Amino acid sequence: MGLFDKIKKGLQKTSDAVSRSLDAVFAGFVTIDDDLLEELEEALILSDVGAANAAKIVMEVERRAQRQNVTSALELRYVLKDTLLDMMLDNQPLDVSGKPAVVLVIGVNGVGKTTSIGKLAARYVGEGKKVMLAAADTFRAAAADQLEIWAKRAGADIVRHGEGADPAAVVFDSISAAKARGSDVIIIDTAGRLHNKANLMNELAKIDRVIARELPDASRETLLVLDATTGQNAVHQAEEFNKVAALTGIVLTKLDGTAKGGIVIAISAGLGVPVKLVGVGEGLDDLVDFDRSAFLEAVLPPLEGGIS
Repeated sequence: MGLFDKIKKGLQKTSDAVSRSLDAVFAGFVTIDDDLLEELEEALILSDVGAANAAKIVMEVERRAQRQNVTSALELRYVLKDTLLDMMLDNQPLDVSGKPAVVLVIGVNGVGKTTSIGKLAARYVGEGKKVMLAAADTFRAAAADQLEIWAKRAGADIVRHGEGADPAAVVFDSISAAKARGSDVIIIDTAGRLHNKANLMNELAKIDRVIARELPDASRETLLVLDATTGQNAVHQAEEFNKVAALTGIVLTKLDGTAKGGIVIAISAGLGVPVKLVGVGEGLDDLVDFDRSAFLEAVLPPLEGGIS
């Protein structure tokens, strides 16, 4: 199954729910007036786009529709799709060009962080890369045990210390081991203590200093893992984490489990941080590169007869 089909299949719930909602708006089309625009805004809000983003989208749709002299529901559908495409960030795949490349993964407990790391490790091992996992979440009991299970499953190496150890020391030892073993990618798990931002900020700053000192020329990614099923709460987490870490991308898990995929638009268009990976199933290969065209094709699928 190709990337496009994976995203489309994984987004079935979102596609069905959002399409029904938007189709109801388009079905009632007579002219572009306040009532229609209000219904469109409400449909977007109910899809988890967020109130501010929905208002911005509708304003732009109205502007474009007037400029293009839109007179049919089909034309309005085109305008909405093009507006969303332009407002969302371009596809930005992970940069693991350096050797070793460093991928720092952050996020609160329970969002699928460890699973995402395991799947990402399996992907790179499958591409013939040597992967080193750093178990720098020393705060949560059993975090390193879970990561070790994934390391074995993926065929990756792992460096771990005892519970309560200094996360930066784990990162230092992981980098040393990666250099010695010729690893291509280092993926670092971290503790997700958003409720204590001062501690989190200090911990991430210390880890950052170690990486900058030991691997000054490494390509780097800082990924925030979010659970798509938590909707606007995930958007809030992204806003808060973005204040304490220089995020380069978002990993959105459990996208196949939500009927409100508008969170993708909320993050990409609203927060200005690219969604780089999405979880669209339970399988080892179901963490895929995000593709905005495939996403919009799922949310606004072609109409009967192949017209989109």
